[in-house]
Amino acid sequence: MEIIPAVDIKDGKCVRLTQGDYNQEKIYNDSPIAAAKYWVQKGAKRLHLVDLNGAKDGKTVNFSYLKEIAENIDIPLQLGGGIRSYKDMKNYFEIGINRLIVSTIALENEKLLKKAIDEFGAEKIVVSLDLKDGKIAIKGWLESSEKSPEEFLDKLIKIGIKNIIFTDISSDGMLAGPNMDMIKKLNREEIELIAAGGISSEKDLKELDKVGVKGAVVGKALYEGELSL
Repeated sequence: MEIIPAVDIKDGKCVRLTQGDYNQEKIYNDSPIAAAKYWVQKGAKRLHLVDLNGAKDGKTVNFSYLKEIAENIDIPLQLGGGIRSYKDMKNYFEIGINRLIVSTIALENEKLLKKAIDEFGAEKIVVSLDLKDGKIAIKGWLESSEKSPEEFLDKLIKIGIKNIIFTDISSDGMLAGPNMDMIKKLNREEIELIAAGGISSEKDLKELDKVGVKGAVVGKALYEGELSL
């Protein structure tokens, strides 16, 4: 199982939010590139980048910081946050991002999602399935959909999506452990599942590995020293 450190960028700084709340942030590094380089030095094989401003505003905001990371980091990078257009996708792939993470367009723009898979390849597109109070959250986790996670996943598999990131927002930044019940429900043979949110200990990682999860995005636990990469 791959352990993927998170570098979340808000207002040009590396931060962590608690339960996706933009008013509950903690700054861990004034320089996103310094944070990225730190995790590479510690042995990271992939980084999980998020444009938090972009997720909230529905457009690219922290492009210059993301470009700097892409130009100076030589391990694979996956990026999410505010990617709502074909132009955004093309721009990110051109600067060297390896995989793009989308959520809002997966629910609201199936045509664009299919075009992205056809043009860039299924291995390059990841859908983020984010759960808030049992409902799928979109638009920077500020709005929700009535679709059930299982129903949404079935549809994504039919479209051709191969990679899913699942986050239980109520667990995110809480260091209370991942939502194992939902992870087990979503972990299908047809997809590679990455878990995020609440991962706080080696025990959590072993549980995820045991059920066959392919990757784990870890944020606060690494920044707070609860886990050593």
